[in-house]
Amino acid sequence: MEDVCAKFVSQKISKARWRPLPAAALQPPDVFATGSWDNEDNRISFWSVGDLVNAGLNGEYHGEPQLLCDIWHNGDVMDMQFLDQERIVVASSTGTVTVFRHHQNNQTLSASQRWEKAHYHVDQDTSCGGAACTGVICNKPEIVTVGEDGRINLFRADQKDAVRTIDNADSSTLHAVTFLRTTEILTVNSIGQLKIWDLRQQRNEPSQIFSLAGDRVPLHCVDRHPNQQHIVATGGQDGMLSIWDIRHGTMPVSLLNAHEAEMWEVRFHPSNPDHLFTCSEDGSLWHWDTSTDISEKPSFLHQGGRSTAYFSHNTINQSVVSAWLSNDPTKDRMEITNLVPNQTLSVNSLDILGPCLVYGTDAEAIYVNRQLFA
Repeated sequence: MEDVCAKFVSQKISKARWRPLPAAALQPPDVFATGSWDNEDNRISFWSVGDLVNAGLNGEYHGEPQLLCDIWHNGDVMDMQFLDQERIVVASSTGTVTVFRHHQNNQTLSASQRWEKAHYHVDQDTSCGGAACTGVICNKPEIVTVGEDGRINLFRADQKDAVRTIDNADSSTLHAVTFLRTTEILTVNSIGQLKIWDLRQQRNEPSQIFSLAGDRVPLHCVDRHPNQQHIVATGGQDGMLSIWDIRHGTMPVSLLNAHEAEMWEVRFHPSNPDHLFTCSEDGSLWHWDTSTDISEKPSFLHQGGRSTAYFSHNTINQSVVSAWLSNDPTKDRMEITNLVPNQTLSVNSLDILGPCLVYGTDAEAIYVNRQLFA
């Protein structure tokens, strides 16, 4: 894995996220953010991926990630999502949700907005009542948060109060949330259920509930296929990867044996969703590749990382999409690669953009791979 740069940061990293690129950008991503946990002093940090000055002849970066700026964060960072190129929304174990702004002109970070105790046990005013905010998802200007108090909040950037709160959305801990479409979200909880919520409806009930059969295995993470909103991937305490088709039935379409311990994050590649990535407490990070024929991979994977070919809906190879929905995707040719062969401590977070992968670990290190498909 000579393409991977490691940076030791003397903090356990709980989350890592690429800063989104401008819509028309052709260059690979160049800045990412990390959040830490389980340290005396937790921080939000922004990093540049490397040194363009010493770039090789073919435009490769060299050198390890460089710290651009960082800021203290109260509590463990439970989740982070970019709202736009300047702002990142951070969920805390204290129940507070903070929007940090990255000032690129002088490389500083400041808290531009804060919702104190957005999640809480008992009532908002008790000093010890904060409940961890476990998940956040953004669809600018909207921000949805979920927590261990079973509450769902809908915030809007630049508005002081929540637009909407569903107080008893779940009797168990909500671990993660994603947008299905602009008015619909999907949550996963600690008893193995997926629930769809239609934010246009005033009633505080899910419009649909799905569940893993039998054991109520806690689900920790969820991601939606970027082009086919009905395809959803989840992972949880047993390390299994579950693929769901939310148009049909209430059970997963396929259950794939994956990790030896909890799966912490699952991500479809945003522009090439026949690739999926999962990371786990067992120290592994898996790349799942369902491209039907490896020789027919889209050409952008070989162009020095320029992700110029963003699939449009009509050019998607239907067999690629349905590979996730076949009863046994492994029969249809799936390659699985562990990208972290020698890791021992938990890989807590990963993010993927264009040809670039970033991940963070309990080994107090961040890793960047800029040529994922080379």
